Amino acid sequence: MTFEEILPHLKAGKKIIRQGWAGAELYVKLVDESMIDGERLNPYFLINVQGEGYTMFTPTVCDLLADDWEIVD
Repeated sequence: MTFEEILPHLKAGKKIIRQGWAGAELYVKLVDESMIDGERLNPYFLINVQGEGYTMFTPTVCDLLADDWEIVD
């Protein structure tokens, strides 16, 4: 799937990954708007990397143009 095709699934709470990733990436997920210390935190992407936990994820141009995105169970 392309990023445009997978985005609605990501917004619906599904976890996604690229088949082309050869590393320890487990999945990307969208974190909804939340509050921290009384301030609004905008939605953001998190990536789960095996053995390292979560970190923020910003898709690269290659990620945005790729057609190997898939939904992870």
